[in-house]
Amino acid sequence: MKNEFKIVTAAALALALTASGAFAQELLGTTALNDTLDDIDRDVAKDMARANDASRFGNPEHRPGMSGSASLAYSGKTGNNESQDLTIGTRLRYASGPLVQTLGAAVDFQEVSNSSTKEDVFVVYDANYYFNDRFYAFALARISTNGMADVVVAGDDPISEKLEKDAFIGFGPGYRVVNTDQMTWRVQAGVGQTYLRYGDDRSVTEAAGIVSSRFFYGINPNVFVTMDTDILKSDEALRINNDFGVNVKMTDAFSTRISYLTEYADNRATRSDNKLGVSLVYGF
Repeated sequence: MKNEFKIVTAAALALALTASGAFAQELLGTTALNDTLDDIDRDVAKDMARANDASRFGNPEHRPGMSGSASLAYSGKTGNNESQDLTIGTRLRYASGPLVQTLGAAVDFQEVSNSSTKEDVFVVYDANYYFNDRFYAFALARISTNGMADVVVAGDDPISEKLEKDAFIGFGPGYRVVNTDQMTWRVQAGVGQTYLRYGDDRSVTEAAGIVSSRFFYGINPNVFVTMDTDILKSDEALRINNDFGVNVKMTDAFSTRISYLTEYADNRATRSDNKLGVSLVYGF
């Protein structure tokens, strides 16, 4: 009986020490720091992944049939500050011979003190049919919604400039102008339809054209340059996205990416948004 008591006491003590250790980590900020470092790692990995083009050298080799991934994150906070955050992401791919179809969706909801602060939904459907290593056809459909477009707070742009829905559907041909190990350049252009709905219930539907360019140049085995450009033109707006990046693998453990992202829209008061990014990865 005494031995059993000792075993139970030891187990209880171990459990208490584990619980107190976890509490100490929360109190001293260890867990919060680890969470922050994980977020930084994910942001850097995403920035590095932007330089990789799965279709750079031709028909990408995807697993036949259906494949994909899904993720969900939720956090809720009560007490002095009340908030809820929900993010959902999914990517589905179906590959059948020369036809590859991809469907991606992201949902981001945030609530603070029982009031919604973010209600964003983004869905993209992308289909590519590869005739050969150089020539292909694409179809693209996307929609993004902002559930808070009709909410005006101090410092916001006029409500008429806040997009509630932004949708586009189009199709066209694509061609690889250059396709070597050192340099690749592919372009695609198409026609389609855009739909814009603003926070004041004004909406515009019109024809549009899209032109895209994907450029890659390898300076040496450890350094390469990329530039991705997308231009969407309609009567309502001209929108241009350009992402220029220099990617350097200095050693097996150390790599970096310097990027300059420009987002232009001529229907905004401030037409250009520019972002300089530096991502460093060092493993040991």
